[in-house]
Amino acid sequence: MAKLTKNQKAVAAKIDVSKEYGVDDAAKLVKDITFTKFDASVDLDIRLGVDPRKADQMVRGVVALPHGIGKEVKVLVLCTPDKEQEAKDAGADFVGLDDYIKKIEAGWTDIDVIVTMPTVMAKVGKLGRVLGPRGLMPNPKSGTVTLDVGKAVKEVKAGKIDFKVDKTGIIHASIGKVSFPADQIRDNAMEMIQTIARLKPSSSKGTYFKSIHLSSTMSAGITIDKNTIGGI
Repeated sequence: MAKLTKNQKAVAAKIDVSKEYGVDDAAKLVKDITFTKFDASVDLDIRLGVDPRKADQMVRGVVALPHGIGKEVKVLVLCTPDKEQEAKDAGADFVGLDDYIKKIEAGWTDIDVIVTMPTVMAKVGKLGRVLGPRGLMPNPKSGTVTLDVGKAVKEVKAGKIDFKVDKTGIIHASIGKVSFPADQIRDNAMEMIQTIARLKPSSSKGTYFKSIHLSSTMSAGITIDKNTIGGI
């Protein structure tokens, strides 16, 4: 049996893997059990009682985290020339159309979010093979296909993220950094959970929230007691 490291022993002394924690306690604990030398991401994993293979049980949406995600989000805006200045003024990192489409076709994807316009989706749609597997394809439901590109860029920069249940019924999202105060981690987690709660499909029967876990990069998962979260 492998010996536990000093940090592993410290974690084992602080967390009871058989216990479920309230969101407040979990937000504090995730900071205490993280020993990375970098500012680790804080992640929320929510297993839902849905069947993602059925179109009417696909859970997808957007959420504006009150304290952002703690990192600079690189935004590309694919738009017509008349919208370029609006996108730049809003803080977009890259702005253009045909030149960036060619770059993406050649394999460039050094961006976090793409915002575009309905009028150019015919061109952008051809990039689905490259963007789809990376989760970068713009979508009207996430607010990234819009004529108001300036507003979309500002929202993304402020902490708006989109999420989608995967084929195993789990939603995984980064909701901040361990350097955040515990109350900010709690606020972001609650906003995410409550947003997903409002998206429960009417065709979904039985338990909607099967399990909720909070963790950081390379840390153990902390099970959240669903009974401590109102409204779900």
